[in-house]
Amino acid sequence: MAKKPIMYAERIEVSYSAERWRLLSNLRSKAIKIMEALEEASIPCIVHGSIARGDVSPKSDIDIFISEAYSSFTIENALRLRGFPVNRRILVQATPSYAVKGYMEVDEQTYVSFPLTKMRTVEREFYKFGGEATLEMLRKNIRVPGVDKRLMLIEPTEKGHVESSIIGREERVAKILGISVDTVLNRVRILLRRDSVGRTGLFIERELPPDETFEGMLKKLASVNPALRRRLREEHS
Repeated sequence: MAKKPIMYAERIEVSYSAERWRLLSNLRSKAIKIMEALEEASIPCIVHGSIARGDVSPKSDIDIFISEAYSSFTIENALRLRGFPVNRRILVQATPSYAVKGYMEVDEQTYVSFPLTKMRTVEREFYKFGGEATLEMLRKNIRVPGVDKRLMLIEPTEKGHVESSIIGREERVAKILGISVDTVLNRVRILLRRDSVGRTGLFIERELPPDETFEGMLKKLASVNPALRRRLREEHS
C-alpha cells in the first residue's frame, strides 16, 4: 500500500535500530559500487530518496540518477564493464510536458535513470526535494534532508531522524532543501492529488527490445506522437 500524505504532524524523533543502520549501510555500499562504475567512465551521478536521507526500509529502491545528457550506449557500457547487468530498459515520460527519461534496471531494487530530453528546473529540483547525495557524500557517510511520499520532511540526526509535515511550511522547507518554493508547491499538489484520485499512470512507458536504443525508440515514438514531437521541437526552438 502506498504511503499517504500526512497533513499535520508535530516534529517526531525517530531512532534507528541496529538492523536499520545495517540495512542503510548495505544499500549505500551497493549504490557506491554502481556509482563508481559510472564515474570511472566520467559520468557524474547522484543517488536520491531514502538512501540519501537515511530513512530506509526493506522496500527501499536504489535510485541512481544521471542529470546530464549522455548516450545510453555509454551508460550501459559503463555498467556492463563493471559486471552490472541491464535486465530491462524502459523509456518513460510522466506527462506530455515532462522530460523523457530512460531507466535501466540492474535488478528489481536498483535503477539507473537519465534524461533523454532537456529537463526544466522544477524537474531537476525534484531530486533535491526528495534528497540527493553524491558518491563522495556516500563515501563520507553523509545523509541529507529531503521529503518522503507522505510529505514529511526527513532531517537526519545522530540517532536517526526528525520528521515533520511540510504542509503550510513550504517556504521554510524550500530554504532547507535549497530549491524553489514553486518546486515544493508543485510536489505537494501532485502528491495530494495522487492521494485523492489515485495514480493516473504515465503518458509514455515503453520497454525496449534488446536490439533497440533509447535514442532510436524516442525517434520512433516522436514520429507517431504529436505531443512528444512538440516537446522535442520546443527544445530546439
